[in-house]
Amino acid sequence: MITVTSPAAAQILQSAGGAGLRLAARLDDKGVIEYGMGFDEQAEGDEKVVSNGVTLLVSPGSVELLSGATLDYVEINPGEWRFIFANPNDPSHKAPKPAR
Repeated sequence: MITVTSPAAAQILQSAGGAGLRLAARLDDKGVIEYGMGFDEQAEGDEKVVSNGVTLLVSPGSVELLSGATLDYVEINPGEWRFIFANPNDPSHKAPKPAR
């Protein structure tokens, strides 16, 4: 369903305190996927996935949009780290170029 990279897992597990990480996704008015995440308890109907030791909780309404996505933690600019979603379901997603 969704994959968490090792760098993202390390950051999440540092703060999780045993809670699961809820991921949410929805389409905005322009058809681009907007994401949300925060620590939460499992609710009835949630899909529960474990990736790299991180328990992910996804409500039924977000499952399809997050299917095949990867959550990563990357340095955008020197010293500026962020969580990013690489999601083939998102029209703004750019697939990585193959290595030469």
